[in-house]
Amino acid sequence: MARNILIFGANSAIAAEVARIYAERGDRLFLVGRNPTNLDALVTSLNTSVIGHIAADLDDLDGCAAHVRTAINVLGSIDIALIAHGLLGDQMQSEQDLEHTHQILQTNLLSAVALLIPLSNYFEQQGRGHLGVITSVAGERGRPRNYTYGAAKGGLTRYLQGIRSRLYHTDAWVHNLKLGPVDTPMTVGHNKHALFGKKTKVAQGIVKAMDRRRHVTYLPHIWGYVMAIVRCLPEPIFQRFGFLAGR
Repeated sequence: MARNILIFGANSAIAAEVARIYAERGDRLFLVGRNPTNLDALVTSLNTSVIGHIAADLDDLDGCAAHVRTAINVLGSIDIALIAHGLLGDQMQSEQDLEHTHQILQTNLLSAVALLIPLSNYFEQQGRGHLGVITSVAGERGRPRNYTYGAAKGGLTRYLQGIRSRLYHTDAWVHNLKLGPVDTPMTVGHNKHALFGKKTKVAQGIVKAMDRRRHVTYLPHIWGYVMAIVRCLPEPIFQRFGFLAGR
């Protein structure tokens, strides 16, 4: 049976791959993305699987609830919602420029929360469904190279924990999808190493995690083992390792 899928941040390389997987399954999609040209191209490629779409700036917090309501009205109901938008930002700039810091925090935390409020209320009332959010391994520990971005993702992780416990007595599942670095346009200019993920495999992992009702999933999976060690290192030891605590 076809399911109704809502994806925020559909322009991102990973979210677009997730949308393609669901389209191939025969599901019905409602897509929200920032760039209208890229969004139109994705909608065209997915053909009749897309029931509706909106080009929107999700940093406009006041509009987030309205986008959720529009998707519900068009789809009739939501079986799976995925929040996939984000902004890596420039760490060095964020240390000097409060406006840029605010931008990173708003895009990665506040705009997600603005969507999670109406979505969690919807799934609580419906009593079933899947609510997935892409966070990051950067939220596991503050590191000089990305601690502004990491602080936003770490805060989002805590928020998801609260929603998950709140919805515990329903059949609504909350999925925290903790991504390591992935080879996408978002990481252009970054030195690629063996732990970088591929967008297609990461997208497949996201869909599988929600199918299997996983609360927390690291993608690629090796990051679960890496971060188990990183989280446990005492700070004086952590700071001695330049590859962890350096710029």
